[in-house]
Amino acid sequence: MLITEHFHSVWVTIPAATMIAREVIISALREWMAELGKRASVAVSWVGKFKTAAQMFALTMLLWRDSEWIIYIGYAALYVATALTYWSMYQYLLAAKDDLLNAD
Repeated sequence: MLITEHFHSVWVTIPAATMIAREVIISALREWMAELGKRASVAVSWVGKFKTAAQMFALTMLLWRDSEWIIYIGYAALYVATALTYWSMYQYLLAAKDDLLNAD
């Protein structure tokens, strides 16, 4: 959230909001699947781990702001993390699809 406040740009705010929303959705999905005894079907994947690494790298670069190049690298990493956010969320929802569609 500090990054979105500093940059005042929709190009930073939308990826940040997307990542926050994904975290809430997937955390709720994991808890729900755990109640069903199927938590293993939504276990952490390599995509999620790579997304987190890209996200942390982007945050580091955008907080550092040593030069224009660092900021551009931070933007690139932010969008890589955003793409991985959508990809990993799709994978988690696909893994839980049957349980989500057949929920009573």
